[in-house]
Amino acid sequence: MKKSSFVAMILGTIGMVFFALGMCMALIPEWGMFRQGIVAGAVGLVVLLITLIVWRKMEGKAPIKLTGKTVGTVILSIFGALLLGIGMCLSMVFGKMVLGIVIGLVGIIALLMLIPLVKGLK
Repeated sequence: MKKSSFVAMILGTIGMVFFALGMCMALIPEWGMFRQGIVAGAVGLVVLLITLIVWRKMEGKAPIKLTGKTVGTVILSIFGALLLGIGMCLSMVFGKMVLGIVIGLVGIIALLMLIPLVKGLK
């Protein structure tokens, strides 16, 4: 395993643990730790951003350029992931099976659109 991959794996794990724990703290009302959860989630996101920067630097890759395509790709991926999550919540938590499946499928289609957007068609 390359050193850059190992460093990215360690930092990514730390960032995801902070983010996931922060979201649990913020979204489970029984815990009563909303503000602390937001802080922990934000720390996790910062660590993940640092992970991306450090990994690209260790791999000798150029920094990510903010183009319209990059911004559109990020927006589409966030939109697709949110729709998929909303569909799952509607199906499993709120008992609205049909609506949840339809919204989840729209989210899956949005995520599948990322493949030709990023890789292109040949």
